[in-house]
Amino acid sequence: MNNREKLLALEASMNQQVIGQQELVRMLIVALLCDGHVLLEGLPGLAKTRAVRELARHIEGEFRRIQFTPDLLPSDITGSEIYQQNATREEDQFRFRPGPVFGNIILADEINRASARVQSALLEAMEERHVTVAGKTWPLPGIFMVLATQNPVDQEGTWPLPEAQLDRFLMKVIVDYPSKENEQLVMQLVRAEQQEKYQAAQHETPPPETDLLISQQNIADCWREIATVYVAPTVEQYIVNLVEMTRHPDQVSDVFASYISLGISPRGTLALDRCGRACAWLDGRDAVLPEDIQRIAPAVLRHRLLLSYQANADNCTADQAIAMLLNAVVA
Repeated sequence: MNNREKLLALEASMNQQVIGQQELVRMLIVALLCDGHVLLEGLPGLAKTRAVRELARHIEGEFRRIQFTPDLLPSDITGSEIYQQNATREEDQFRFRPGPVFGNIILADEINRASARVQSALLEAMEERHVTVAGKTWPLPGIFMVLATQNPVDQEGTWPLPEAQLDRFLMKVIVDYPSKENEQLVMQLVRAEQQEKYQAAQHETPPPETDLLISQQNIADCWREIATVYVAPTVEQYIVNLVEMTRHPDQVSDVFASYISLGISPRGTLALDRCGRACAWLDGRDAVLPEDIQRIAPAVLRHRLLLSYQANADNCTADQAIAMLLNAVVA
């Protein structure tokens, strides 16, 4: 089984455990292949945490979960130095104790529950891939992926992420309700899992290990293969045109111009390129098509577009604005 087949098998396995969220699963796989971070937004109980746990279960490495609360401190995430009372040498009196950010798959649950100081500590680690404590720099693992969740309804006791910090996320994925048929399948799946759990507890048997395990070397090999996927100059121009039209929205239409306050940064351009190559690679192609860019555009751009008050007044969402953009720009 080659690397691509392993990732497709991972996607199929996750879809069996996270029912009715195929787009969520595909975006998590793409983000893993792009070495990027994901912001998951959805109401409670829509399998956001389950999807992250299922992804981490199949990947070699450490899974860490951080529950964000208003009283959380930056050192609770990055780690801190502790005093060694019995140290014989002065330089050994303080020892660094790594925080939960030193893992491979990090679930930042309800990231908007923590203060701006804590959010900045995590987002700095995401961008720089290292942590600085007491003047010393500690590198994070090579496979390092942050999957942050937030509830769009709760407003009290939350600190919304600023636009500059949202830009650090490769994607923002909206998790919606499953269909009636899928919700019935969810009930059946959870009922079967509960029966297995109770039987295992009765016989004191450990939970079964997964047959499919993606090693860190497999992921690194995927990165190298995706880097060789060809992007034609016409596709590059299409990506640039999409981004450029958000900076000059009046070239699209007057309505679109009234909805956009701030266009996409160069990070968005690079993200479209990386995610487009990952989509093409997953589909078994060695070149990116405009359809790859169109499929990935909502997840990559929805948190980077700053909508105006007029858009809010007209109940225009970021996805609707992106649809207007895709219809206006010819591939």
